[in-house]
Amino acid sequence: MAPFPYKSPLEGYENLPPLDSEARNPDGKSLVNPPTGKLSHAYETFPEPIIKTNNGFDFHIYYMPSNPDEFKFAKELHERIRREFPELRIYRFWDKPVGPHPTAMFEVNTFTPHQTGAFFSWLAVNRGPCSVLIHPNTGNAYKDHTELATWMGRPWPLNITPGFGRPSNAPQAATATTNAT
Repeated sequence: MAPFPYKSPLEGYENLPPLDSEARNPDGKSLVNPPTGKLSHAYETFPEPIIKTNNGFDFHIYYMPSNPDEFKFAKELHERIRREFPELRIYRFWDKPVGPHPTAMFEVNTFTPHQTGAFFSWLAVNRGPCSVLIHPNTGNAYKDHTELATWMGRPWPLNITPGFGRPSNAPQAATATTNAT
């Protein structure tokens, strides 16, 4: 059996006293967390291995071009995003599959954790029938689009080819289903 490939999420928090699993906040449900006196650095800067010199996250908004209502909604969503979030990088509205994306889509890039969180929450309630592939940019396109990806709506199988950085033992049609919402 191969060793577990993930490092402990508690790295850097070793040798701390155990957390109280019984203490509750006034709501009676959530746990009391120990105060640290500072916010996580993840509020201000993307964690490693996300590349910080370009965009941190890509949002690929998928739609079915053969469905006239969905096509119209996606086109209007594209325009609304351009008007609502002009500071983000927004690409053209594709009416056919492009790259590893199996259907028509458009792409939006975010550059800060603040933008990523704001756009994610806005898109969660405004995406309508569209599915959204969200992934960080770490320099490993294959891993970014599969293992590190998350979805809003229905996940789609991606057309991951060897030229895209697919390992020789990985399936050509990979569905990034990790963290599907």
